Amino acid sequence: MKLKETAFTVRAERAILFRVMLSGEQHENEAPLEELRRLATTAGANVIHTVVQKRPQIDPVYYIGKGKAGELSGLSKDFHADVLICDDDLTPAQVRNLEKVIEKKVIDRSELILDIFATRAKTFQAKLQVELAQLEYTRPRLKRMWTHLSRIEGGIGTRGPVKNNWKSISALC
Repeated sequence: MKLKETAFTVRAERAILFRVMLSGEQHENEAPLEELRRLATTAGANVIHTVVQKRPQIDPVYYIGKGKAGELSGLSKDFHADVLICDDDLTPAQVRNLEKVIEKKVIDRSELILDIFATRAKTFQAKLQVELAQLEYTRPRLKRMWTHLSRIEGGIGTRGPVKNNWKSISALC
């Protein structure tokens, strides 16, 4: 008996795995992304494609370079991927830049491992420890997330208390 698929059907996320292989780096006895493939499968993802780029050094802006990021964007559309998973840790800026180009969710190895721990935590203490680790991981990624709420110009509804006017503040006390 086959289940009827509906809009509410839960399916495994379709994932593309990627990494940079630096010149001189070698993987012995297994494919470069095999361990990440096993982690992604454990997390419930369906790995549909892998990309390994050889570079002399990591690109500080995109991790993989702008051209390869564009290529990943095309692959994610062709394969209908839901998430792209990087084998290394990415900086918050790299994640943001990749997500802008690829227009899909991008996570790194640490976030994937935290997700696995979160799904497997059973005791209250284990759940708290995983949540703490997730919050510590997320904190630097929130830095410039709310810049759209910053005051660019004054006007009704945007003014706050008088700035640096200690005399008026002390007079109120």
